[in-house]
Amino acid sequence: MVSLGMLAWVLASALSFSTVAATVEEKDQAAYLREHYRKQEVRIPMRDGVKLFTSIYQPKDDSRRYPILMKRTPYSVRPYGENEWATSLGPNFSFVEEGFIFVNQDVRGCFLSEGKFVNMTPHVAEKSSPLHVDESTDTYDTIEWLIKNLEGHNDAVGMWGISYPGFYAAAGMIDSHPALKAVSPQAPIADWYFDDFHHHGAFFLPHAFRFMASFGQARPEPTTISPSRFAFDTPDGYDFYLRLGPLSQANERYLHGKIAMWNEMVEHPDYDEYWEARNILPHLKGISAAVMVVGGWYDAEDLYGPLKIYRNVERNNPGIFNILVMGPWRHGGWARDSGISLGDAHFGAETSADYQAKVELPFFRRFLKGEKVGGLHEAHVFETGSNRWRTFDQWPPHGLAERSLFLRKDGQLSFGAPEDEEEAYDAFLSDPDCPVPFTEDIAIGMTREYMTDDQRFASRRPDVLTFSTAVLTEDLTVAGPVLADLWVSTSQSAADWVVKLIDVHPGDAEAPQGFTPKRAWGGCQRMVRSEVIRGRYRNSYAEPEPFVAGEPAHVRWELQDVLHTFQKGHRLMIQVQSSWFPLVDRNPQKYVDNIFLAKPEDFVLAEHRVYRSRNHPSLLRIGILQNSKK
Repeated sequence: MVSLGMLAWVLASALSFSTVAATVEEKDQAAYLREHYRKQEVRIPMRDGVKLFTSIYQPKDDSRRYPILMKRTPYSVRPYGENEWATSLGPNFSFVEEGFIFVNQDVRGCFLSEGKFVNMTPHVAEKSSPLHVDESTDTYDTIEWLIKNLEGHNDAVGMWGISYPGFYAAAGMIDSHPALKAVSPQAPIADWYFDDFHHHGAFFLPHAFRFMASFGQARPEPTTISPSRFAFDTPDGYDFYLRLGPLSQANERYLHGKIAMWNEMVEHPDYDEYWEARNILPHLKGISAAVMVVGGWYDAEDLYGPLKIYRNVERNNPGIFNILVMGPWRHGGWARDSGISLGDAHFGAETSADYQAKVELPFFRRFLKGEKVGGLHEAHVFETGSNRWRTFDQWPPHGLAERSLFLRKDGQLSFGAPEDEEEAYDAFLSDPDCPVPFTEDIAIGMTREYMTDDQRFASRRPDVLTFSTAVLTEDLTVAGPVLADLWVSTSQSAADWVVKLIDVHPGDAEAPQGFTPKRAWGGCQRMVRSEVIRGRYRNSYAEPEPFVAGEPAHVRWELQDVLHTFQKGHRLMIQVQSSWFPLVDRNPQKYVDNIFLAKPEDFVLAEHRVYRSRNHPSLLRIGILQNSKK
């Protein structure tokens, strides 16, 4: 028997070994960079006189010309100093070996760049003055300077970036500079009212609080110092945010009015001009570069952005090369881990390496180096459930049959509509002092794997309604957008609504060989897709309205796209609930004009009803892929 002391030593040694291995790999990359590249730092002037700090890594081999590959970021281009070297550059190390001129830039107002930083910089459509600047002009001016001042380039520029840098890549391709040939916005933010912090008006509390408490700190002067992280007094987010109480107490207790972005969100709870200005989608025009949008099916931060940016680029720029890649990844997982699993979900292979070698590098080689590269399709999409890559000539794919899954009595779920005309419904009591947790694990933030979590813990709650089909007799592949369409009521005047689409494994299901999940696979309720809406926005995100107590109301919202096969022997499940804590802040359930300003006495018990009659059917609209065997 291994003693606890010996076990602790073994674990510590294993951890130490893995840390050393990672460090050695980073050192090897840094050594390669020093041997094969030279570095310079410049301050590039913009049209309004502001100078942006830029690091440039250029191959020492001058026997050929190289394309420029640029990333613009608010997260620092560190390390600073021409004798201080990055340990990695570009989307992955194969780009370093391939040979590019890497350009990393602190965006306006961040770290060593001058100017004022503005979150999700509003795009200026009409520019009649040099003072009319935005991310598209800063990108244009940067490229113009690089083309004129750098030696050894081949007149081709590419851009890429993940998350916030993905937004800057998307914004930078608007009214493209003639030298900009290829852009890959990856997990890009498109509209902060639907990405990251708000989902159909519901506030993603731990994600917003943790991010803003650090990143949102004021930095009035150029600096190399990163903002400090917020010091939580517990690892238990459920406990922390319940003790926080109403959001109106966040400033009083912790933020003290010093986080400008938090204050702006408090002032703008509805989708008004403030948010409209930060929606990049209507402005994705004038794009001449080739575009490859990348996202993850399980991106807890930015799933909305990739799908919407791809569609708007496609709609607004006919004829350009524009493709979509969606894999089984967390936020940025294609660049940060192997992509073989996420939590207890397993995808059968190292999907990240497959994408990097077969899609990402070939895309940039084709459009920045002019190489003849095949195998790039309109949509490279990973089909979860069956665990395979698929390609389509459009997304959503051809051959979708729109079907409706109806909530029925006794927790049944079927493609047949209810026949009874009486006001049949299921009801539950919602208590804001005991909200439904979003995960059964202890976590202080929004966990990376919550979107693949086993939902058995939730289905056992009395305030979660569960509906499931009979055991499937053949595979069922669901593709494209998923739409929740409910008839609901409440005994109070306000409520949120959460819908989850779930794949239920057979009771005798076993995990893949060599993979050890935290929870048994037999009977697992694996979440496939989920989304929430703040009920006050059921008719308009700009003009909220209360529910009338006891009166049925129609609530519809998009759950985003999927490509998932529910295999023979599995069941398809839907869960409906009204709290999802602390992932989503608590709804008081008593209507107030601004939930950010709600008081403790506004939080009340409520009985919520979900109807399932002929007159008021509740359902999930899905697309079924007919040729799913191909």
